[in-house]
This record gives sequence, structure tokens and C-alpha cells, in this order.
Amino acid sequence: MDPMTLGIGGIFVMLALVALRAPLAVSLGLVGVGGMVLSFAFPANRPANLERGINIAWTYLKSEPYDAVANYTLIAIPLFLLMGFVAFYSGFTKDMYAAGRAWMSGLPGGLAMATIVGCAMFAAVSGSSLATAAAMGKLAVPEMIRNKYDKGLATGVVAMGGTLGALIPPSILMILYAIFTEQSVGRLLQAGIVPGLLSALMFMLYIGVRAYVQPGWAPRPGRVGWPERMRSLGGVWSVIALFTIVMGGLYAGIVTATEAAAIGAIGAYGISLLSRRLTPQIARGSLIETVVQTGSIFAIVIGAKIFVAFITLTGVTQILSGFFLGLDVAPFVVLLLIALLYIVLGSFMEPLGIMLLTLPVVIPVIEGLGYNLIWFGIILIKLLEIGMITPPLGLNVFVLKGVVGDEVKLETMFRGVLGFLAVDLVTLLLLLSFPAISLWLPSLLGP
Repeated sequence: MDPMTLGIGGIFVMLALVALRAPLAVSLGLVGVGGMVLSFAFPANRPANLERGINIAWTYLKSEPYDAVANYTLIAIPLFLLMGFVAFYSGFTKDMYAAGRAWMSGLPGGLAMATIVGCAMFAAVSGSSLATAAAMGKLAVPEMIRNKYDKGLATGVVAMGGTLGALIPPSILMILYAIFTEQSVGRLLQAGIVPGLLSALMFMLYIGVRAYVQPGWAPRPGRVGWPERMRSLGGVWSVIALFTIVMGGLYAGIVTATEAAAIGAIGAYGISLLSRRLTPQIARGSLIETVVQTGSIFAIVIGAKIFVAFITLTGVTQILSGFFLGLDVAPFVVLLLIALLYIVLGSFMEPLGIMLLTLPVVIPVIEGLGYNLIWFGIILIKLLEIGMITPPLGLNVFVLKGVVGDEVKLETMFRGVLGFLAVDLVTLLLLLSFPAISLWLPSLLGP
């Protein structure tokens, strides 16, 4: 059997399973194992031997999937998730949004701006785009609709603001990227903070300008007095303290990313206890959510490891990498083609799966073109963000639909994200054109 034909066929079978809503981890694992068996059972120019294929695939499965997740640095993922779930169940999210709403109440589109601030702050303790969109959707969308905001805006701002969870550290995607590309987790998290803040500011600028020009799009609910504004600050100390403890230690070089995650998880429980919010239900619920989410992420990592091993075996990755490197165009054009590929893939695939599947092909190309892998990591995360709100899949939009229910139609939600999508593409171009935006902070803080 021709390896190239088998590899390309495996890719199409995997995509078909994903389109049929089969779990991504199952799709990757099944096709990967099946492809390995066929590769060794029916090699080109050799007699067929099904038993040989099964034995070799089984030998691989006995060790490699375990090695993929038995990684010390990966411990940071469940710990950061635990920190975020404790913060959510303890009501820190609600406090953040209330403070943002009080301070921005008199601005055009103030509630939508407060939602972006709330998303950014929740992203700083959760590391998950989907968790950020779900948490803020429960709080912000009903409040904006009650104040007669355009329903597309009310949902679009949450769906787009949720993507900040992938860029503002700590970020689960960043941790996995750093591990698979053998880059420093700490430096990558440092590189994400300025682009994350830039993205949030660009969204707020868009909201403010459009709400000023089109008042009916986002009516002003009325200015909140100074006494209420000052009282609202009492609820944000928990998140500020948590972020300072975790990221301050990481940026100062005192702790590693895994140690920072452990401190964050302990700190979240400690702050919740000091705030008299920690209950047995919160402790149990946050642990259960962490186990479920960690299991899902690690299952995808194992499935992707198996599938990528199969695709590498067929030679598809080397041919694709050679194709991009062999293009007779400027390196920036190749980079734009790769960006377009990610945006297309993001419209119908889950971002974690996209990243793990494409890194073996894309990273040799990026290195061959001479680009910095820390900088490209930020570009990749930004592209995955865009994919999370791009039709027809747009995971953040569908998660938000599950939270909002029948209050807002799905087509209205996608209409609401279009303006934010255009703004995000402008931000992407800025990050592509000026790498210093991403690399300035890591270079300032040193190795």
C-alpha cells in the first residue's frame, strides 16, 4: 500500500469523523492506530502480514501514549484549571464584572467594555477560552439585553472576549505549545501578556467608537456614583492578588510555570477561604470540573500523539513541510499562507486538535524561514482564537448558545461577532508586522 495514499486517506477519514461529531480524541486515536496497523501490515513491495501490523502498533501503544502525558510540565494544566474553577465557583467572576460595570457605566458601550474587562481578568485566572465565554455569558448577556443592547453585540462581545482566555496567561494552549516545541513555558507566558492586553484594548476601542456613532446599538444605562464605584473595588482584590502571586513569581524568575500553577491553586483555595466563600460544595465542584477537563485535554493529547506518529510514518509531514519551504515567494507570504490555513481549519475543528496536528508540519517551516518560535507561538494562539469564533463551527459561539438558550438566535450571534472578527484580524496584522509587541516583555525580563 502506498504510504502517501494511506496518509492522505487517513487525514480525510479523521476529518470525516470529526464532521460527524465523533469525539476528537476518539477520531484521532482510532484513525492513528488503524493507519499504523495498515502501514506495517501492507507495506509497499513486501508481503502482507496483518499480525505484524497489529504487533508493531501494540508495541507503540504500550509506551508512547503514556510518555506523551507523563510530563512534569503538564502538571501545570490541571493546577491552572483548578485555580480557575475555584475562582469561578467562589464568585470572583461576578465581582470582577460588577466592578467593571460600575466604573464604565457612563461610557458609550460601557456594559460591553466591562464585559471585555471581566473576560480579560477571568482569563488571567482560568487559562481557558471556553470557560471564560461560559462564565461571562451567564453574567453579562442577560444584563446587556436587559439594558436594551443589540443582541448581536451582547453575545458577540462575550464570544470574542472569551478568546482572551487562550492568549492572556496562564493559557492551556500556550503550555502545550511550549512543551511540544521545546520552548520555555515561562517566556511564552510572558510573551502573551502584551498581545492579550492589546487585543482587549482593540475590542474596547471598537465598542466605544461604534456605540458613540450608533447609540441605539449600545444604550448608556446611566452613570454609577463614586460611592458605588469605590465599593465595587472591594470585590476585585481576590483576582488581583491571585494574578500577582502567580504571574509575579513567574515573571520574577522565582518559580517555574508548574510551581506557579501549584501556588495559584493553593492561593485560590486560600483566598476563597479568607473571603468566607469556600464551602464543601465549591471544593468538590471545582475538583470534579478539573478532573473532567483535564481528562478531556489529555485524551486529545494522546489521540493527537498517535495520529501524528501515523502521519509522520507515511511521510506526509515531510512532504508538506518541503512544499511550504520550496515556495518561491517571500517568507512573509508563506507565513500568511500558513495563517490562512489555520483560519480555515479553525472554522470546523477544535483548536487544541488543530495545534497538535499541525505543529509537526508547521514548526520545521517556521524554523526554516528563520522566525522566532516564541513569537510564532503568540501568532498561532491568535489564529486559534480567531478560529474559535469563525463560522460555521465557532466553538465559543456554540458554547455561548448553550448558556443563553433560545433568548438569542445562533445567526444573530454570528452576526454579532463579525465586527469583532474584523478588529481581531487588524490586531493579528499588527502582531505579524511588529514582532516586538510579543517579544518586548520576555526580552525585558531576561532569560
